Amino acid sequence: MPSVIAMADPIKATNPARLLSDLRDRAVIHQQPIAEVGLDPPLALLRMWQSQRLAQTYADLLADPQTGPALRFFLSDLYAPRDFSQRDHDVERIYAFVAQVLPAQTLQVLTAIIALNRLTATLDHDLCRVLVEQLGVTDTITPACYAEGYRICANADVRADQIDRIAMVLARVGAGAHLPVIRLALFLARIPAQRAGWGELYDVLSRGYAAFRQLRDVPTFVETITQRERRILDQIFAGSPDPFAV
Repeated sequence: MPSVIAMADPIKATNPARLLSDLRDRAVIHQQPIAEVGLDPPLALLRMWQSQRLAQTYADLLADPQTGPALRFFLSDLYAPRDFSQRDHDVERIYAFVAQVLPAQTLQVLTAIIALNRLTATLDHDLCRVLVEQLGVTDTITPACYAEGYRICANADVRADQIDRIAMVLARVGAGAHLPVIRLALFLARIPAQRAGWGELYDVLSRGYAAFRQLRDVPTFVETITQRERRILDQIFAGSPDPFAV
């Protein structure tokens, strides 16, 4: 991916007309359906627990009319106990196409999201394996068990990197959501995207755009999440009896 970014023209502007034409006419970018087998039960259990933990940690942001939509989008569309295989496949496949159309700034966001998805999937699978094979988790995860799983994985530096990547993605998405050119491109691409089979991916992008447009103070939103997640991470590895207290 970095080589693609390096080749992107930093002054290239989004061309909605070209995007519209290519989505309509080029069969090469039609969606390729893949088999979705669903999440393994232990992984589904882990992601359900994590989603509930995040909802509890950020209950105040969820209740705020400005920050609530963006956080709910994250919990329902980006980090939920669902099989996102098709969506992730679509994102990676369409990358080469949109690299010809979108500006370098937008490509950097897409690249960061792909990298974050891969890192998160790896960390989830590693943690899930520890919970099941070493801690005997079957159908219930407790905060103490979850924290112990973190410590057994012994990857505090990687977890800290994950938090930094999340902050970067949220900041860039929040900034991009206020660019008029992004709104225009989404508007023009709706019907051809659906005809090409990209309806689900388009809906995700549209929901994310609408949710983050309501954020008036993106830096404060990102800083709140970053500080809380770093505090929780430090408390987990310090062996705190209540590591998720913020």
